[in-house]
Amino acid sequence: MGRKRLTISKNKAYFHLMSRTVGGEKYFGIREREVLRKMIWQVADFSGIRVLTYAVMTNHFHILVEAPPDDTEISDQELVRRYRRLYPKPTPWQPMSADILERILSKHGPTRDEMRQRLIGRMHNISWLMRTIKQRFTRWYNLVHERFGTLWSERFKSVLVEGDRWALRTVAAYIDLNPVRAGLVEDPKDYRFSGYGEAMGGGKLARAGLNIIDRDLAGYRQTLYGYGSEDRPGKRSFSREEALEVLETRKGKLSLPEILRCRIRYFSEGIVIGSPEFVQPFTRPHAAEESGGPAEPHKMQGAEWKGLSVARGFRKDIFG
Repeated sequence: MGRKRLTISKNKAYFHLMSRTVGGEKYFGIREREVLRKMIWQVADFSGIRVLTYAVMTNHFHILVEAPPDDTEISDQELVRRYRRLYPKPTPWQPMSADILERILSKHGPTRDEMRQRLIGRMHNISWLMRTIKQRFTRWYNLVHERFGTLWSERFKSVLVEGDRWALRTVAAYIDLNPVRAGLVEDPKDYRFSGYGEAMGGGKLARAGLNIIDRDLAGYRQTLYGYGSEDRPGKRSFSREEALEVLETRKGKLSLPEILRCRIRYFSEGIVIGSPEFVQPFTRPHAAEESGGPAEPHKMQGAEWKGLSVARGFRKDIFG
């Protein structure tokens, strides 16, 4: 019998988003990571997309987001608030102030309707979210470092995640363990440029995002550190070679805290993550890319994933 599913929302969509610098160059020091962290919150607030957790690293960033339905109603007052958040003062790219926008929206007519349509077209859109974060940060980075040209190596990667507490908790833990995998900290709570680290440091927005996954964070901490363990085994990162060796000696299984400390391709290239029932509708378009078998969800390998599957499997090993 499969695990009992606890669905968080039937009407919202969840995505793991990721983007990397050109050539994987480590451009981001402490200042750069802090600026990018703030931009993520700022742009997400404007777009109406909730950040559940994130990790800003030295050469890439991850975000786990919750996007509401496109038809969600947005009042004029809320539009002005969001606009003021994104444009606290006029810029060369957006010279109109929030006060002017408020006056436009207060008068009924074609100008008001056109303005509302233009702004709402940016809402709840993950492509707009990522493009805006990356463009804004690139402008700031190039100005500060007196450079020009692209900073990012690709558009961005996106994996659809089921709105199920276990699927979201697993993906979130993988994101928050990025600094452990990179050897920057031993404990994810000590990394200030991540959702978990920010939440443990008192960040209200970060805490609210993680509370969507687990209200008291107890279950989430168990996923990060290991169930019921006082010494938190597996806290350090695992190299690809170490993981493969353990898989052989343990007959193909790592503990969840251990495997989440490895770089796993499922989380960036799996296309969809969730229960087999959730993943099934997304597998058929990608069946031709696989081994020629039936278009079925691919059960995640290498650990006890509690029934999680992906839309894209891998002929070779799962480690990045």
